[in-house]
Amino acid sequence: MSDLKDPAGMAALSICEALLLALLDRNLLPEREIVGVLRDAAATHENAQGPEIERKLHTATAKLINEIIVGGHLSRRS
Repeated sequence: MSDLKDPAGMAALSICEALLLALLDRNLLPEREIVGVLRDAAATHENAQGPEIERKLHTATAKLINEIIVGGHLSRRS
């Protein structure tokens, strides 16, 4: 998904990632709960109904969220 035609989506993703990292850094939510939030978000998209074009978008969205989980992108410790 290297399509840069959706700056609002990229901004939303960046803001959400920053918020989740802030919650993790400040020990407000443990990593397992943050992963749970991401899994819930992915499941919502995986179970979405509607016309095929909308389902394709939801499928791609769920795939991206699952890649974030698997890739451990929340563990940006340096």
